[in-house]
Amino acid sequence: MVVLNIAVIASDELARSIAKPADQRDVHTYVHKENGPDGARILSLIRPAKFPERLPPFLNALSTSQAGIIEVTTVDAVLGEALVAFASAGIEHGLAVINPADGGWVDEDQVKMLFKQAGLGSWTFETNDGVHLRERMYALMDGIQSVLEANANAPLVLPVDQYFNVKGIGLVAIGYVQSGRVNVHDEVLLLPANGTGNAKSLQVMDDDVEVATAGDRVGLALRNAKEEHLTGNTIIVHPPVEDKRANISTPMALDQHQRSTVDLTTSPFQKRVLAAGDVIHASVDLQFVVGRVQSVEGSKLTVEWEHPLFIRKDNPPAVLIAQLDSKPRIMGSAVVTAINA
Repeated sequence: MVVLNIAVIASDELARSIAKPADQRDVHTYVHKENGPDGARILSLIRPAKFPERLPPFLNALSTSQAGIIEVTTVDAVLGEALVAFASAGIEHGLAVINPADGGWVDEDQVKMLFKQAGLGSWTFETNDGVHLRERMYALMDGIQSVLEANANAPLVLPVDQYFNVKGIGLVAIGYVQSGRVNVHDEVLLLPANGTGNAKSLQVMDDDVEVATAGDRVGLALRNAKEEHLTGNTIIVHPPVEDKRANISTPMALDQHQRSTVDLTTSPFQKRVLAAGDVIHASVDLQFVVGRVQSVEGSKLTVEWEHPLFIRKDNPPAVLIAQLDSKPRIMGSAVVTAINA
């Protein structure tokens, strides 16, 4: 089963024309499943329904997506912020649909220029037809198949966004597998608490499965885990392995940051310049961590984090830097390096 997660800034009507509604909370999800020669191929649309009022759900959608859809109903600051966010997240593959409100008009040439200026020049403009958009998304999936496979073969990173006790099952953690895979019976580590547990069972799209892979939204039933080790910031990984006898050395998938050097690439539409004392937020792998800028030297910031920030050791994704009182709120993307003191 291959899943393509797609961050969507569009109307519920457009999303429903592509896929079937699945979950309607702060973030609305829509799923379309087709069977191919190599098994099921799933489009999973993730739509932050309360954007622009609430930024974190949108950033979380970007964190877990490899492609995007933007419906352009008008040219305004909201569109500009969405463009900046997609570009800063490094989402190079996406579709744009121009669909002005009744009686309205949108200059397509102007919109295409804005996409190009923001860094989304590789996105394509498509007609507002659900079947056509679905076909284009499957074509995008085919085009990045090697990327999806590489992500599935990377170390496990599973941020938890919900957890609860279920009668007869026990403690269940729910989240998107950002990279790697988790199997039933795997030993797992819960960061930052360093709590341990075992994968008792897995459920993806209401089906019991033996393995959950990058892109899947999974419910993981934990055996021998403590509920106090789960928080809103928990990330599940495989524990490091050091077996000299078998000559096996598998390090932790993530580095923990308390203080970092943040090398910021400012977005094209951002005029704000950060200074010492400013409060920022880092978004990566469904984390939204508050930090305070301690010093600034050119594009490099020294930042102390309110809670631990976890960054993948290998091929880390873009870290989005936001400041909630700026316009747009997205400052840009950054390479973040731990300061070990």
